[in-house]
Amino acid sequence: MQSFARLALFWLGLAALAFQVAAVEPLTIDRIMEGEDFVGVSPTAIRWDGQGERVFFRWREPGDKGDRNTFVIHRDGSGLTRLEEEEADLSAWPVGGVWDRDRQRLVFSSEGDIYLLQRDGARLQLTRTQERESNPRFSSDGKSVLFTAGQNLYRLPLAEGQLLQITDFRRGRAPKEKELEGSQKFLREQQEGLFQEFSGEKKEERDKQKRRREERDRRAYYFDEKEPPADLQLSRDEKAVTFEINQPAPKARRTLVPDYVTEDGYTKDLPAREKVGDEREQRKLGIYEVESGKVTWVESAQGSAVLLGPRYSETSGKAALLAVSSDFKTRTISTLDLSTGETQLVDEWKDEAWIGGPAAFTFGWMPNGEEIYFVSEKTGYAHLYVARADGSASRALTQGKWEVGSAELSRDDEHFYLTSNEVHPGERHFYRLSLDGSQKIRLTHLEGRNDVELSPDEKYLAIRHSSGNRPWELYVQENRADATAVRLTFSTTQDFQGYPWSVPELVRIPARDGARPWARFYRPEQPAPHRPAVIFVHGAGYLQNAHKWWSSYYREYMFHHLLLERGYHVLDIDYRGSAGYGRDWRTGIYRHMGGKDLTDQVDGARWLVREHDVDPARIGIYGGSYGGFITLMAMFTEPDVFAAGASLRPVTDWAHYNHWYTSRILNQPQDDAEAYQRSSPIHFAEGLKGALLICHGMVDTNVHFQDTVRLAQRLIELRKENWEVAVYPVEGHSFGNATSWSDEYKRVLALMEENLKD
Repeated sequence: MQSFARLALFWLGLAALAFQVAAVEPLTIDRIMEGEDFVGVSPTAIRWDGQGERVFFRWREPGDKGDRNTFVIHRDGSGLTRLEEEEADLSAWPVGGVWDRDRQRLVFSSEGDIYLLQRDGARLQLTRTQERESNPRFSSDGKSVLFTAGQNLYRLPLAEGQLLQITDFRRGRAPKEKELEGSQKFLREQQEGLFQEFSGEKKEERDKQKRRREERDRRAYYFDEKEPPADLQLSRDEKAVTFEINQPAPKARRTLVPDYVTEDGYTKDLPAREKVGDEREQRKLGIYEVESGKVTWVESAQGSAVLLGPRYSETSGKAALLAVSSDFKTRTISTLDLSTGETQLVDEWKDEAWIGGPAAFTFGWMPNGEEIYFVSEKTGYAHLYVARADGSASRALTQGKWEVGSAELSRDDEHFYLTSNEVHPGERHFYRLSLDGSQKIRLTHLEGRNDVELSPDEKYLAIRHSSGNRPWELYVQENRADATAVRLTFSTTQDFQGYPWSVPELVRIPARDGARPWARFYRPEQPAPHRPAVIFVHGAGYLQNAHKWWSSYYREYMFHHLLLERGYHVLDIDYRGSAGYGRDWRTGIYRHMGGKDLTDQVDGARWLVREHDVDPARIGIYGGSYGGFITLMAMFTEPDVFAAGASLRPVTDWAHYNHWYTSRILNQPQDDAEAYQRSSPIHFAEGLKGALLICHGMVDTNVHFQDTVRLAQRLIELRKENWEVAVYPVEGHSFGNATSWSDEYKRVLALMEENLKD
């Protein structure tokens, strides 16, 4: 018996060893670029049931190659169940929806109809029409549901009562009764004098009907804009409805993106956006008087780039409004007088660069109804403030060299819930903060990022958590500082688990101006001869990638391990303009993209040479979108630093990108031509020396393929030779097919292998 046990253990040991050997076989591009099929699918769309006992989420079990499904699990981890689509429609708690004040009922829209959901799960369909109803919420007294249908606001009583149309918005021009003159007036009067049909009692009846029609129509507001009134909100006294009108820009010109690979074989043009600096649509905020139909325009809000509100105080009924100016340099929070349309300034935040940062559009009323809370970067970091509604005083509730990422009041209005990166720029935790800011309690303790969904009774936290080399998983814990988070999902595949993924070192790179950017550093165990290196540049500009959680660039994370296997050093820098480091870092690229954000890459290359003996002649660079743009600037303006570069879906000329993003950073091209000239790679293409690869999806409606086409023509005219373009006919800005991902990254790898090694 003992020898049998020893033999069994021997064979088990051999099996485990064989599994380990198989699991750590070298990575391949095809394997990595399977994406979620290789890694697994993390839980998303996390929400509680009404009683805080179960959690619903979208997920796919490890090893399953099918579609995502809705799952439900008890908060103690028991009873994991997959719901079929029809079952999920009938029993799953919805994504979104609006609770009543007491958190006993929730209203939501689905497939164009409105539903009421009781806390115990009882569900009632409130509408069933051909028209789409949307944006449901409870009236201030909780006795009715308000919703939008077509272009109007409606009230539906939950007890007995009739559906009421609150607004009367009509498309077109207001009709005008034709005034008769001359012979036409004479003939009309003659008819009335000659025939009883047009006089006497019959005329009185017709006049009475006309007056009734006019009385019914007097509340009508006619609009001839392309889009109907939006964001209809009923005031708490129910005497007024605020609404937005977007007036189109008649001279604006939209771009077209050709789609070559279509089902019918004919080329199709995809309508896309305007370009920066083109004429913009204008926002107008109006106040509709329910009784009379009179409309008053809020002059201080007209032409805003961002317009939020009004938000109403549940205690005082006062209204507040947030607006960002069209040049993005001023944000105001004001109270709004619904009877006059006049505003009173509560807080003004000006930035010579642009308004932004985490939670920049967060604001709301304090429980006392006389103060407003908001987030501002006034001190250089995003923090929570409170100001009196008359604008007389404001105070900070948080402070320090860290950022508040979100803020909301608790259900009982006794404290705030915050997320912040106070512990470390690369971590996110959840806190409870007293209303006066005197006491802050950290509620989450898992290292990495913790995104929290509170149960309706706020007794439990559903946490979507990730650490440095571990994808997102679902945890639940009690709403206490000393509580332990319990893991409910295990999402990664066996194939993914079988590889020894490393946690990249978080290092700080000394920049030439004294700044110290954080970076992810991948150090090879066996450096290749001559010690080559690759620098990865994350996209989006305002995004963070040197952090302690699973990266949205997870394919690149795995690709960097493939580079490690081949002996490369890899560096991934949170360059100037990245998120997580305060206002000065965020705006460090103002009027010059390709300035400090590029020199941070160059300083990173020099750090690799100085600290890790990397060969200065064997450094490559690559990235997509904004990272593709930086790669081009690196290859064109720092040709002696980077021997090879792979520029994926790059912006080549900022004058051809969108207005919302670009005009904040570079202003408008017609107003600040210098900023666009020095920030656009196409103007520096003559500097190319090293090997350049450009990859671009041809149906990219974000960074248009035209960007790459124009740069290609420029390189041809400059007689440059050491470059190539790879096109992906069915791909947009983010690829959807594993075959496209694989082809692209095989080309990136070949570029580095051919140019950075012997």
